[in-house]
Amino acid sequence: MSLPAEGMTLILGGAVVATFALVGVELIAGYAGHSIALVSDAVHNLTDVPTLVLSWFATRWAKKPPTPQKTYGYHRAGILAAFVNAMLLSLVSVGLIYESLTRLHRPVEVKTSLMLWVSVFALVINAGITFAVTGGRRDLNVRSIWIHNLGDALSNVAIILGAIAIHYTGWSWVDPVIGIAIGAMVFWSGIGILRESTHILLEGLPRSIDLESVARAMLRVPGVQEVHDVHIWTLGTDLNALSCHICIPDMHMEDSEKVLAQVREILEKEFKITHTTIQFERAGLAADANLYMPEPVQRSGS
Repeated sequence: MSLPAEGMTLILGGAVVATFALVGVELIAGYAGHSIALVSDAVHNLTDVPTLVLSWFATRWAKKPPTPQKTYGYHRAGILAAFVNAMLLSLVSVGLIYESLTRLHRPVEVKTSLMLWVSVFALVINAGITFAVTGGRRDLNVRSIWIHNLGDALSNVAIILGAIAIHYTGWSWVDPVIGIAIGAMVFWSGIGILRESTHILLEGLPRSIDLESVARAMLRVPGVQEVHDVHIWTLGTDLNALSCHICIPDMHMEDSEKVLAQVREILEKEFKITHTTIQFERAGLAADANLYMPEPVQRSGS
């Protein structure tokens, strides 16, 4: 059962607050308990924040109308925040891995009871967020949050097991080893967010869309003879835009509007492209635009 947008907005807002609180508790407990694993997990949980904020912005701001200054609205604000946070998290993760490696050579006594109970608290928070967003998994962004928090919960389980192992065996090296593993996860997550946000900010082709497939789909519409100068980019979460030139034969304005309506219907239904700018040109005229594609996509046999 899917949740309404208003309900998901409240859940995501609560998840952001809970995640920030969890990060604070883990940082304080990690410092007090001398656990690099807890500190690493705190930074790991910070990687959730860009995703949560991005989705929160998307659900809250998507309905805000554009302004004369922000003609596309505010869809890119969350992506910009994700870009900045990803850079910071990637740098911090390197420091965590370095500190964990140092702990391997110079072990520090860990307060396992504090490490254990804070990890149980973190597990409750991350598992709670996972279950809370389960109803919205049909949305790709909410699904990414569900997967990410499920991974966080598994990290908490690893720290709990590590605390128990240190308590009964005295193996202090377990804590920095877990710290290295979580630091690597932070770095991997940060680089992934950085790569994707950079791709979107540079208006790259959405990952789930094939450019030629879009052009071929438009050619299925009767009257469309050629498609060229195709550009597809992401405005914000689940909001893709397209601009292109389409060659059609001479026809009345009413007929051309029917062609346009069919093209837009295909783009929205098959590729979830909802913002389109399409320029019609007379078929047979020489193309004078710089083509995005190597060759204009034409009907077979034309």
